[in-house]
Amino acid sequence: MVAIGRAMMSKPEFLLLDEPSLGLAPIVVGDMFKALARVRKTGVGLLIVEQNVKISLRHADRGFLLEAGRITGSGTSDELMNDAAVRQAFLGGDLGGDL
Repeated sequence: MVAIGRAMMSKPEFLLLDEPSLGLAPIVVGDMFKALARVRKTGVGLLIVEQNVKISLRHADRGFLLEAGRITGSGTSDELMNDAAVRQAFLGGDLGGDL
């Protein structure tokens, strides 16, 4: 959160975040993504590289799936969340109630 705050002080047009949830407690991850949603509402573009697919797609306009360094799929967050192959490979086969 401090790093995001520091970055926002320079009034960026775009932020690139690499695994922002890595090592954080689940409740803190939720708070962080809520804060990123507020950043997004200010007009700052966000590019987030993240392994937590469920929360990422919940907050994304678009997603790109990478496997072994190659893009293997892309689409809107709704398209990806509703794609059976994506659900099986990245979401545990079920949309579940927490998406």
